[in-house]
Amino acid sequence: MSDVPVVSVIGAGLAGSEAALAAAGQGVRVRLYEMRPARMTPAHRTGNFAELVCSTSLGGEGIQQSKGLLQSEMRSVGAAIVGSADAAKVPAGNALAVDREEFSARVTRLIREHPLIEVVEGEVSVIPEGLVVIASGPLTSEALAEDVARLTGSERLSFYDAAAPVIDVDSIDLTVAWRAGRYDQSADYINCPFTKEEYLRFFGALEQARTHTPHDWEKLEFFEGCMPIEEIARRGVDTPRFGPMSPKGLDDPRTGRWPYAVAQLRQEDREGRMWSLVGFQTGLKWGDQKEVVHLIPGLQNAEIVRYGVMHRNTYLNAPAVLDSTLQLKADPTKLVAGVLAGTEGYLESSATGWLAGTNAARLARGLQPLTPPAESMLGGLVRYLASANPKGFQPMNVNWALVPELPVEINEKTGKTRKLGKREKRPVMFARGLNAFMTWAQDEAGLSVTPQALPEPAET
Repeated sequence: MSDVPVVSVIGAGLAGSEAALAAAGQGVRVRLYEMRPARMTPAHRTGNFAELVCSTSLGGEGIQQSKGLLQSEMRSVGAAIVGSADAAKVPAGNALAVDREEFSARVTRLIREHPLIEVVEGEVSVIPEGLVVIASGPLTSEALAEDVARLTGSERLSFYDAAAPVIDVDSIDLTVAWRAGRYDQSADYINCPFTKEEYLRFFGALEQARTHTPHDWEKLEFFEGCMPIEEIARRGVDTPRFGPMSPKGLDDPRTGRWPYAVAQLRQEDREGRMWSLVGFQTGLKWGDQKEVVHLIPGLQNAEIVRYGVMHRNTYLNAPAVLDSTLQLKADPTKLVAGVLAGTEGYLESSATGWLAGTNAARLARGLQPLTPPAESMLGGLVRYLASANPKGFQPMNVNWALVPELPVEINEKTGKTRKLGKREKRPVMFARGLNAFMTWAQDEAGLSVTPQALPEPAET
C-alpha cells in the first residue's frame, strides 16, 4: 500500500465525501480531513459526513429539469451522494428529497468502511503538500480560509445563507391545512392557506420581527437561491405570495379555489414525522420566529423541532482562480469543489466533488485531468465557473442556460425555421447531455458507466 498514490481531501461535507469516494474508487489512497465533531460550525448538529443543514432536497427530477439531468449524469458513474439520496428518498412530488439522518448515515458508512480512505479528525489550518481537494464548504474556518486566500492570491467573498424551520407533523392542524401538490401532481406537500386578512397580519409580523445582526465587519449579502423569507418580504407586500407563498395550482378543498397565499411544508424524514417550511429560510431570532410561524393558518400550535438558522457562506471568485478541471490556476496540484468553488446547491456541490476527486486521482496516476462535455450539465457548470465574468461573481445553480442551445429546427418541405418551445426542447437537451456525459465518462475518462434510461415524461 505504501506505493499507492495519496490524495488529501479537506472537508467531509457533500463535496468532500464525494471527492474522497471518487478518488478511492480509482484505486488511490485518500486522507480525508474533517474538523467536526472536535470543532463544530454554527449550522451543523452532528459529526456525520455529508450532513444536510438547509433543505433536504437535491432538486427536481425528470426530463424537464436541469437538476434531473445532473442527477442522471451522476447516477451513470455510480456517484455516492446521488446513490445515497436514492436509497434514503422520501416523498416530495417531483423532487429528490431525503431523510436527512439516513442519508448522512449512509454516506458516513461508505467512507468509514472504505479500505483506501483514512479519516483524520481535527481542523486543518494549512493546506497540505501534494495533491489536495479543498472542499471545506461554506463554513470554512478562518485559518484555512486565509491559507486558501494566500494560495489563490485573491480576496475571499462571502454571502449569507439560511435554513428553514422544521415542524412536528402532529402539531399541524389538518382541519385547516391539507395535503396536495400543485395542479394535483401529487399529495407530497402540506399546504397552509391564507385569506387576505391572515396574510396581511402574517406579513406585518414578519416585517416587525427581529433578525440576526451581523458583526460590523460582515457584509450582509444573500444568494438569491436561498433568500430568507424576511428578505423576500422587504421587496414588497406581494413578493412572498408571488414567490414561495404562491397559491397557484392549489385548490383549497374547503372552497374549491386558490387561496390568497399558501405556505407549503415538505417531508423531512422517511417516517414523515418532521416537515420543513418550503422557501421559508430565515435568520429571525427564535422567539420572533416562533411568533411568525404560529401566524400561519394550520400552524397556530406548531411545535418547531428545529429553528431556522442563518450563517455565513464563504466562496472563491471562481473565474479568477479556477480552471474547468477545478484545478487552481496558481497551483494545479490543488483542486477546489463545492460551495467554495462557487457552486450553490447540494447536488452541484457533490457533482463538483466527484469531478475534483476524479481529476485528483487521475493526476495521482500520471494522467491528464478532464472536463466533461459542454452539452452535459456538469460540463456546463464547471465551464461557467472557469469563464464567468469575475466582476460581481455569485455562486451558481445548474440551469439550462449553462448548456448549448439547440439548433433551429428547419422544415424540410417548406424550408421555414422555428425554435422549439421550452417543454419541447428540454427533453432533447436532457438526452443529448446524458448521452454526451456517458460517452465521455466511458471513452475518455475510462470509467465504468451504468446506462441511464430517460425518465418517463409523466415525471416532468
